[in-house]
Amino acid sequence: MKTLIKNAMVLTMVDEHIAPMNILVEDGRIKALGDESYEADVVIDGEDALVMPGLVNAHTHIAMSLLRNYADDLDFWPWLTERIWPAEAKLDAEKVYWGSMLSIAEMLSKGITTFSDMYFFTEETIRAVDETGIRANLNRGLTSGEDEEAKLHNALELHQRHHLKGDGRIKIDLGPHAPYTCDQRYLKRILEAGRGMDTRIHIHLSESRKEVKDSYEKHGMSPIQYVSSLGLFDLPTQAAHCVHIDEEDMKILKEKGVSVVNNPSSNLKLANGFAPVSKMLKMGINVAIGTDGPSSNNNQDLFEEMHLAALINKGYEENPTVLKAFEVLKMATVNGAKALGIEEAVGTLEVGKKADLIMIDLKAPHLNPRNNLLSSLVYSVSSADVVLTMVEGRVLYRKGEFLTLNIDKVIKNANEQARAMTREPEDRA
Repeated sequence: MKTLIKNAMVLTMVDEHIAPMNILVEDGRIKALGDESYEADVVIDGEDALVMPGLVNAHTHIAMSLLRNYADDLDFWPWLTERIWPAEAKLDAEKVYWGSMLSIAEMLSKGITTFSDMYFFTEETIRAVDETGIRANLNRGLTSGEDEEAKLHNALELHQRHHLKGDGRIKIDLGPHAPYTCDQRYLKRILEAGRGMDTRIHIHLSESRKEVKDSYEKHGMSPIQYVSSLGLFDLPTQAAHCVHIDEEDMKILKEKGVSVVNNPSSNLKLANGFAPVSKMLKMGINVAIGTDGPSSNNNQDLFEEMHLAALINKGYEENPTVLKAFEVLKMATVNGAKALGIEEAVGTLEVGKKADLIMIDLKAPHLNPRNNLLSSLVYSVSSADVVLTMVEGRVLYRKGEFLTLNIDKVIKNANEQARAMTREPEDRA
């Protein structure tokens, strides 16, 4: 089937140029781009709209949508150890499935076509991704201690059974949670298991001052220097956060080709500080952008993350010229695709690439006058302006309608599962 999107303004992300263009989609890929009037089975009118590549949420824990607004206004470590981990102890497969479905609905409505997720009961997230048609890199979070070998076996089994499922739409990575939750022996086991596999490492690094301080006290080096000394970066790696890093850390990240994922809302909400994004980009480090989990954000809105990333870094550097709009848009598209190892398929709109794209309604008052559409995407657009989300040529969301899921059923079941997970024992009496 051929689908034609006509009369739209198009940002391909190959460069900064925005121009009126028609897009022909066939067999899940972009067949043609230009001003010709192509023949098609389905025609989508893009008048007064802008089409761009779908956004890539490069770090999240989507089933944590069940814990949205549950543990707020707390210091990071009490938030994690006293509220989140005890609640997660009540997780089961059904909870993860409905939490995943809820987050996927949210992401599709906000223009996210791809996400990278680390969590538990990963089979259920795979199921949700497979059913809804979104694109994802998924991994089972790994921590040392109780059942650590069973966890790693499960991660490897997931890769064997599901890697490249859905014509490559689903990829399975390895997810050591962090150096403070994985001891040295376990990190080496994960690395050894991953050698020779078509997989990537997804890990949290240098998120808080305490984490860095503890690492120096225990290992005599930063978390980034420590995992690098173990050889972890021998595998393609995406490192979430990287807030408290120095020049030596950045040199390692650059040399080893590590992709960093900036999570501005989460870092602000948990008061973990400001990642030196502009400095990393200037050094040639690939920096993507993510929402983190819905419990530490509390939404999965990448337009909001782009807006924050731009403003925070201008303020942090005390320089309004750093992190310009196009650089931030690259973080959410091109750089995100590179971080996930899928840049050959998505991230830009080019003939032959997968037709992962979104359409933004330009008629809203806050998007007019249209002095600079590129700037508006970072400084003015709201995720509510997204009117169409397409993955591999398939429309998954259009003008408030979810085409691959029953949103009422998802919301009902997610609320039921959240109540079972968050209520205190005395509530059940």
